[in-house]
Amino acid sequence: MHTFDLTMDRISKIEGSASLDLKVKDGKVESCHFGITEYKRFYVEAMKGKPIIALPQLLARICGTCSNAHLLCSIETSENALGIIPTEQTMRLRFLTMYGMMIRDHALHLYLFSMPDIYGKDAFLDFDENDAEQHQHLHDGFEIKAAGNFLATLIAGRSVHALYPTIGGYMHFPDQAGIEEAIEKLQAARPAVRRLIDVFANKSKFHFDRKTHYMALIPDGYGFLTGSICRTEHDDIPKEKFRQHLEHVVLPYSQASAYEREGQPYMVGALARMNIAKDKLHPKTKATLGKLLDRFPSTDIFDNNLAQAIEVLHSLDDAIEILTTKKFSPEPVIKKPYRTGTGVGVIEAPRGTLYHKVDIDDKGVVKSGEVIVPTNQNQVNIEEDIATLVEQLIPTMPPAKIEFEIEKLIRAYDPCMSCAAHFLEVKWNQG
Repeated sequence: MHTFDLTMDRISKIEGSASLDLKVKDGKVESCHFGITEYKRFYVEAMKGKPIIALPQLLARICGTCSNAHLLCSIETSENALGIIPTEQTMRLRFLTMYGMMIRDHALHLYLFSMPDIYGKDAFLDFDENDAEQHQHLHDGFEIKAAGNFLATLIAGRSVHALYPTIGGYMHFPDQAGIEEAIEKLQAARPAVRRLIDVFANKSKFHFDRKTHYMALIPDGYGFLTGSICRTEHDDIPKEKFRQHLEHVVLPYSQASAYEREGQPYMVGALARMNIAKDKLHPKTKATLGKLLDRFPSTDIFDNNLAQAIEVLHSLDDAIEILTTKKFSPEPVIKKPYRTGTGVGVIEAPRGTLYHKVDIDDKGVVKSGEVIVPTNQNQVNIEEDIATLVEQLIPTMPPAKIEFEIEKLIRAYDPCMSCAAHFLEVKWNQG
């Protein structure tokens, strides 16, 4: 049983398709290939020849869950190419748009995909309404998601594929009645978020440690839209120079590009952000969590789930502060003449650092572009984690159970192409 092949041809319910081909001989992993097999959707080619004004809504269609991250990243990219500097109010509206997405998207992953493993359930809707704790989680999950959806809809027009954000500003502004309702919903959801944090801090018994590098966009305060690119080694990379530091890696078994930094894999996402910038969290969030934050920096991949839960609380607390202390009034969208230029946008999407780049001509037509998503960057790190995990488990666990442990590990990364919790049938060849 210590020599076998493991092949996962398809992963169910995902954006695109992924596979795993793992070969073990005499208890050692000889090869581990985590491939994204139906990933090429030719968005970079589709950018070419398009007017830049249409680009953000086009690229928002890359993803059906974190579309607003692509939208805002493309807007930043386009503004940089055109020389547009957004107003302070526009930036506050973008922060709120991101907070709405983070609350909704993290809750989706944590409740629907990861929490069922902790309670031994196949799916979130299998939770027992007659069990007080599970009953509470059912209602908490929908309450938190609803609060995030309401905030995103109020500020951006929709929680997915938002309508109001555009190059140079916003096309609609929240009214006072909507702002007051959003504050009420966010405040009401706060106890649920604290229970969510407790689940992943204290009830989850899943652990897997492996040292790696972490990288994230870090602003002056904990956030997702501004700052410089940092690693745990404390280097500081300007956004526009990102391509000098990300090394493209060709994986012949994968349709997706992979990336390393200085020849080493690295991780992006909530755990990376928390490891590097936990001290920048909202003051109310830090006061609530207290010594729990001592858990970071962490090398336990399952603490990515905890970091996401903490980010929900931070997003909620900062959104409430902005809504209660700032006023919003209509202002015109900033427009500038087209010019030949290059723009770079870098933001923190829910699953990690997202890069967009665009080159335009003097008529505002896109000549070329580039998009690097978080899963591209995590792919090599996921492979190394899987190989290490399997070697640790081989002496005490049969292959059939190892499958489930691999699934949990991949779920902890919350990869962009993953929309559900379970693999399809696995083929084993044992020798």
